[in-house]
Amino acid sequence: MGTREPSHAGSWYSDDEKELTAELEHYLSQVPDELPGLGKLPIQSARIVMSPHAGYTYSGPCAAWAYKSLDLSNAKRIFILHPSHHAPLSTCALPSLTSYSTPLSDDPLPLDTSTIQHLSTLTTSGPRPQSFTTMSPATDTAEHSMEMQLPYLHLLLKRLFPSKPPSSYPPLVPIMVGSTSSTTEKAFGALLAPYLADPTNAFIISTDFCHWGSRFSYTYYMSSAPSPPISPSGSTNLPTPTSTDPSNPDLSTGQSLTTKTRLPSSPKIWESIAHADRACMCAIATGSHANFLSVLKDTGNTVCGRHPIGVVMAGLEEARRAEGKGEEWGRWSFVRYERSGDVGSVRESSVSYVSGVCLCD
Repeated sequence: MGTREPSHAGSWYSDDEKELTAELEHYLSQVPDELPGLGKLPIQSARIVMSPHAGYTYSGPCAAWAYKSLDLSNAKRIFILHPSHHAPLSTCALPSLTSYSTPLSDDPLPLDTSTIQHLSTLTTSGPRPQSFTTMSPATDTAEHSMEMQLPYLHLLLKRLFPSKPPSSYPPLVPIMVGSTSSTTEKAFGALLAPYLADPTNAFIISTDFCHWGSRFSYTYYMSSAPSPPISPSGSTNLPTPTSTDPSNPDLSTGQSLTTKTRLPSSPKIWESIAHADRACMCAIATGSHANFLSVLKDTGNTVCGRHPIGVVMAGLEEARRAEGKGEEWGRWSFVRYERSGDVGSVRESSVSYVSGVCLCD
């Protein structure tokens, strides 16, 4: 029993209810009410989304695209899959707390303790069975990637249920995903496949994309990247289901830059970053877990939520197989791409932000 306090409020985002509400409302108002090829927002059947988790000054505008697209009209519970930035973990962990607080209400958001309890009893199949572990309250509180999803979710739920207290909102099922192997991602994906197939469940994947710069130990550069990039910052011309990268370069022939590297005039570093990010989006849009892993291997792209993405992708593939879903069910489209800045030298750094939607009708 216990409530998780918003440990990053007042630093990563405002801890004042009115100020935070106004900020989120502003970001949401900047997103169009309709998107080409996807229709009016929220998008019907877009009950799975991908959203960034940096401080709202950086990623709040991009995250608004995911949350304005998210369809919660039939949701009975909301899963949040997020990475572990601090705690060592090789599987998946469930919370021990029962509610999560945000600055948007004195009353916290409830967790779905019955579903969490049921998940804790499940075991993966295969020669080395694994189960969900439990994260301590301290580990839970220290992790920002889940917390940064809560204010947007809380605001949407307040809009959807204006006369109800938070205790009656669809409860949350947070899952911390550690540094999982591809086999582990498939195994836990199979456990979550029935939940992914259920139209009364919504899912949030918390992830940032490329973390580029020496401070992230990642300076990969592809001289074959297109210039100008196919997907510039602030782009909505992004991969849709079954997309492949039309430029089709060999992603594995890049190099890691140092301060001594003599750079060509083109492509720019930030154009190479955009290309690596787009390659990951294209792989996700194919619906193939293996394709995504292949691009990550080729580029080494530092997508911090790659393991939560992997679990959900593997789960969607299993749901398509087990539930007899069509090939287009559970495919991703990307609605927004941004970066914290355009890197011009090895001494600089940037983080990329993506909002994506998965249609499950």
